[in-house]
Amino acid sequence: MLKPIKNKSQHEEYLARAYELMQLDLEPNSEESDELELLSILIEAYEKENYPIEPPNPIEAILFRIDQMGMKKSELKKVLGSRSRVSEILSGKRKLSLSMIRKLNEELGISAQTLIRDYEPING
Repeated sequence: MLKPIKNKSQHEEYLARAYELMQLDLEPNSEESDELELLSILIEAYEKENYPIEPPNPIEAILFRIDQMGMKKSELKKVLGSRSRVSEILSGKRKLSLSMIRKLNEELGISAQTLIRDYEPING
């Protein structure tokens, strides 16, 4: 019987069992597929509690997203304004305004929660 994960060894045991089940060709709604779904929920809850992931620096998130989209930094002027404003923002000399955050969220799909974080300029 599955129970909430309370410690690291139990976490490892559940991960191993989930891996075993993922190697099988499971039928939807079978006992094994239900077990895998429950294991996934329990593993995710344990990891969220014990291994939280900090959201990225807003500038790193912007740079990562434009790279993902195959955009050039210069194309950010469509979203952020002038070329000099883009440069000031990417260098950390200027902070993102609320309207910039909205545009980045709408046009690049970067979460507002990531963009509103306080940050220090990144090196490079």
